[in-house]
Amino acid sequence: MIDRLTVDKIMDATNIVDVVGEFVTLRKAGVNYKGLCPFHDDKTPSFMVSPSKQICKCFACGEGGTAINFLMKHEQITYPEALRWLAKKYNIEIQEKELTDEERQEQSDRESMFIVNEWAMKYFEDVLRNDPDGIAIGKQYFRSRGIRDDIITKFNLGYALPKRDALALAAQKAGYKAEYLVKTGLCIARSEEGYSRSEEGEGRSGDTPAAESALEHISLHTPHSALHAPHSTLRDRYAGRVIFPWLNVSGRVVAFGGRLLDARTKGVQQKYVNSPDSEIYHKERELYGLFQAKKAIAKEDRVYMVEGYTDVIAMHQCGLENVVANSGTALSVTQIKLLRRFTQNITLLYDGDEAGIHAAMRGTDMLLAEGMNVKVLLLPDGDDPDSFARKHSAAEFKAYIEQNQTDFISFKTRLTVENVTDPVKRSEAIGGIVKSISVIPDQILRSTYLSELSQRMNIKEQTLLNSMNGMISKDIEEKEKEKSRSVEGGVWRENTPDADSATGHVSLHTPPSTLLENTPFAEVERLLVQAIVRDGEKVIFEGIETDDGQTISLTVAQYVAYDLGQDGLAFHDDRYNQILSEAAAHSGEQGFSAEEFFMHHPDIAISSLAADLAIDRHQLGPGFQVKEREDGLRQRVLHLVLDFRMDIIEKKLKEIKLQLKSVGSDMERMRQLLGEFKETQEIRDALARKLGNDVIR
Repeated sequence: MIDRLTVDKIMDATNIVDVVGEFVTLRKAGVNYKGLCPFHDDKTPSFMVSPSKQICKCFACGEGGTAINFLMKHEQITYPEALRWLAKKYNIEIQEKELTDEERQEQSDRESMFIVNEWAMKYFEDVLRNDPDGIAIGKQYFRSRGIRDDIITKFNLGYALPKRDALALAAQKAGYKAEYLVKTGLCIARSEEGYSRSEEGEGRSGDTPAAESALEHISLHTPHSALHAPHSTLRDRYAGRVIFPWLNVSGRVVAFGGRLLDARTKGVQQKYVNSPDSEIYHKERELYGLFQAKKAIAKEDRVYMVEGYTDVIAMHQCGLENVVANSGTALSVTQIKLLRRFTQNITLLYDGDEAGIHAAMRGTDMLLAEGMNVKVLLLPDGDDPDSFARKHSAAEFKAYIEQNQTDFISFKTRLTVENVTDPVKRSEAIGGIVKSISVIPDQILRSTYLSELSQRMNIKEQTLLNSMNGMISKDIEEKEKEKSRSVEGGVWRENTPDADSATGHVSLHTPPSTLLENTPFAEVERLLVQAIVRDGEKVIFEGIETDDGQTISLTVAQYVAYDLGQDGLAFHDDRYNQILSEAAAHSGEQGFSAEEFFMHHPDIAISSLAADLAIDRHQLGPGFQVKEREDGLRQRVLHLVLDFRMDIIEKKLKEIKLQLKSVGSDMERMRQLLGEFKETQEIRDALARKLGNDVIR
């Protein structure tokens, strides 16, 4: 556990603008900051960050909270993990022993895997710098590629010793469990039987491509029991390879790539071996180099997409840092959305060979559909970004890109339409370009591209427009059919009258926020609890004399708790009741601030709610803020409490009316209900007079 004093120290040091800025490009907007929300497919900036309140909020999807809430949601990590992330960022020491078996046992698998990967990265780096083989073989390889020592350090490059269990032995000696070495993909559990090897790991069948493939095949399918079987041992996945660590957008080590050295790659198809998918790594969600590039991407408002590790590294060394790689995997929507947080402008920078052309063609439509502005540049024959960067300065490379990159229409036209004389093939090629335009979400941009294509192809714009509209309609129809199939599959059904809807029953799958919003008390309860969170500790009644002759004062929280408690009333949301209870209990304490207390609450549901209640969509600057009158807070709270009571009374009146309709010929029951109705009406009228409302009978 992290003690409260350390938590307070972490929270005092945290600047939410810095934290969110690690993942989202923020622009100043008055006293706040705005950016594209990372939690939904945001087209216009709706994610606001308030430096004064140290909270964030998306006014489209509703996500937000403190820096802790943001990290937990964004990185899919636990509360302690978020605290450790912040502690690392602000160089705050946390007194925790991570290396004993007992303490690692208490950590989640996910955190344990991160810890093992972090250790492995440092191990590989240390081997490269200090081991004789690391210096003679690993470092020599990087130097032969022209990679400087500062770039080696920047990308945490390393080397794995050729001995097949070197890392496994070192890790277990350091106290790391075999279970996590296998789960991360660093090692492979393999039966000793039939495994040809020497003690030093040389001249064995494991060096052959077939053995490499076999090791890959069994990596994630080894039974858990095999990790502890008496005739089982661990073998290093990356033995004899130079190492490229994968850091996620927040800088945590999620995976590794290992490359065979040039002398061993002859006749080997699989030069690179990458980590298998795991709880902390999914290749379709990560981009190599993004952590090192994200600040440059935001600054330049453009990202260069290349194919491999060495392309990224060479361009950084050249001076172009806004570059990432998908490293041989097909570009995914998740990766595109990850990039879109930092920029909407992307240049695909690939080799000019057939593979490079195919890679550029494959990703274009997906990028366009996600609202990216796409440029394409195929380098001259014989060059890839790595070799080109080594031959040119940053200024020369950048100038070449500016002069030679083309928009996707020019790129696709040159590849698929030019020099094609067959009418059918030409028509199909033009249709492919129209299809690409049709996926662009911005209507004005679609129209602009369509007009440009019309001029290029000498085809009437209306003809192209009709074709595009047909494609869009067909896509919508397909999506509707898919939605219908998903709905009929048993997940949920929409607009279908059934017993649940007839009785007003809410599905167990309905989010809590929906449950609350569907009640008549939602807005009043929210405003009342918002007053408790923002001003719960403020005194609104002074000098009140009690029955035993004592004089007391009541804070906002204490008054609300007292008033509702008189009649046993409670909120419909348990979180609201918890906030009221804790605020009333603590609000008399010296130095207590309800807003700070609940925003840093250890219950993440409470802290998230408090942050949501504390933030305003529009925040005025200090010179424009209007100070509430001295008695304004008291009057507002009194009014909200009365409104809350009025809602309860109105609900009771409706319930009595429904019962009167179904009472039938039971006159005694009818007289009883009419009496209740009259008594409730009188209470309602009295409340209305206090509120200054006219009552319509």
